[in-house]
Amino acid sequence: MANPTQQLVAMLGELGRVTDEPGRLTRTFLSPAMQRANALVAGWMKDAGLTTRVDAVGNLIGRVGAQFCCALDHAGTKAGHSKSAPLPKTLLLGSHLDTVRDAGKFDGPLGVLLPIVALAELKRRGITLPFHVEVLGFSEEEGVRFASAYLGSEGYCGKLTAADLTMRDADGISVGETLKKFNDGKFFLPKPAHKRSNLLGYCEVHIEQGPVLEAKKLSVGVVSAIAGQSRFKLTWTGKAGHAGTTPMALRRDALAGASEFAVGIEAIARHTPGLVATIGALTVSPGAANVIPGEVVHTLDVRHARDSVRRAALMQIGRLATRIADERRLTRCWQRTQENGAVECSPKLTAALARSVQAVQGKSISLVSGAGHDAVVMSSLAPIAMLFVRSRDGLSHHPDEFTSAHDLDVALRVITDFLQRLAAENS
Repeated sequence: MANPTQQLVAMLGELGRVTDEPGRLTRTFLSPAMQRANALVAGWMKDAGLTTRVDAVGNLIGRVGAQFCCALDHAGTKAGHSKSAPLPKTLLLGSHLDTVRDAGKFDGPLGVLLPIVALAELKRRGITLPFHVEVLGFSEEEGVRFASAYLGSEGYCGKLTAADLTMRDADGISVGETLKKFNDGKFFLPKPAHKRSNLLGYCEVHIEQGPVLEAKKLSVGVVSAIAGQSRFKLTWTGKAGHAGTTPMALRRDALAGASEFAVGIEAIARHTPGLVATIGALTVSPGAANVIPGEVVHTLDVRHARDSVRRAALMQIGRLATRIADERRLTRCWQRTQENGAVECSPKLTAALARSVQAVQGKSISLVSGAGHDAVVMSSLAPIAMLFVRSRDGLSHHPDEFTSAHDLDVALRVITDFLQRLAAENS
């Protein structure tokens, strides 16, 4: 029988072969591969003793009840509790099961599979927890299909809005249409899955996506905060024309304007410490070699650990766009697709997690996450904590993404210890 770490490695490998695109790993919101992934992971959840369901936005949810409150005594009272004693709360663990295009197999799935293995190991040891646990496999975090991240966790937290349902993918299909089809023609905006008062918190395990742990020769670190993030879809509109007959002075080239904008935001980010700004996807129309681009649509992603710095940079970027549009006789349209402020992790949960890291690794360090995570949205529902795990070369969103079995073993032992610490505190 494989040890827990070997089991985790095998599960990551098997899930990494579930894809919508042969030859590379891609799973997007409610795609066929996402539904196959849910079925596969649900089987592992059941093997670990969890009951499973998939909610209205495609999130996979596995739940195990507190051992001593799962049965009623002859008087109809929860076993182990007096009538006046509070019922156990719920701890949430998880991450996302969707991926970017041509992804690695660790970003997201690690945070879903590792808790399953940890719970199975506690069960094997005969250790029971005095609180309920839900392991969450969110249906969408990366924002690939609709250029807006966190649809899964927003649905779980009751934060999806009517405006979110109007966003459309590259094929013109809206979020609302997608969800109605997934729910056999009926979909209503979901309410929060829990009351905040009923939750102990949310803990997410994730690869670091950066070089700090590798530089410090450490397997894991504890996240103190997550940087704020703004995402937009920009449309630049000029006038298409013949590439051979339209003089340069008379052109209204949308791509030239978007290109100047891209170079401009790079300069702003380079001169603002800690700021990152990215144009990651761009579509040119009409898209012919001999036609001046009449329209360009692209994304914009801006992040900083301090909201005030990010907001000031966005004002500067907005002035840049206005100047370029005026000088080049273009029109431009902004659509904000995501806005998340910087998020502080829970001091109490983070301290408990740091004690587990100290116990297992011998040293605990604190990190700020420049990447966004489901924990950003989950912070609206519960106190949050995050554990970062070393990723070779700090690589993520790439097929060569890799975390060693040694580092996975350390992370697994940390979370197992963390669960037991919480159990002692909540007995």
